[in-house]
Amino acid sequence: MSRVNIYTSQPEAYNAMFILEKYIKSCNLPPILEELIRVRTSQINGCAYCIQMHSKSALEHGESQERLFSLPAWKQSPPFHPQRTGGAYPNRRSNADIK
Repeated sequence: MSRVNIYTSQPEAYNAMFILEKYIKSCNLPPILEELIRVRTSQINGCAYCIQMHSKSALEHGESQERLFSLPAWKQSPPFHPQRTGGAYPNRRSNADIK
């Protein structure tokens, strides 16, 4: 079984992710926070490949396993108290898109 080519099979999804990536880069966030946003967005989208890729990158940038494991419950997680915005952006976008 081969991987799905998102560029051809879901061009709207690819364009949405490209827009998100452009926005993340324009914010001048620390690289770790950028990766946390990517991981959380991938969790919301249910893309296992992207979760693995961005989790690995976050670890390489110095993110802790504890925070990665806590990311799905970032609102209630003490490790995220000072940086709640990393999880807020993808959640806000996905909730708005559903309604």
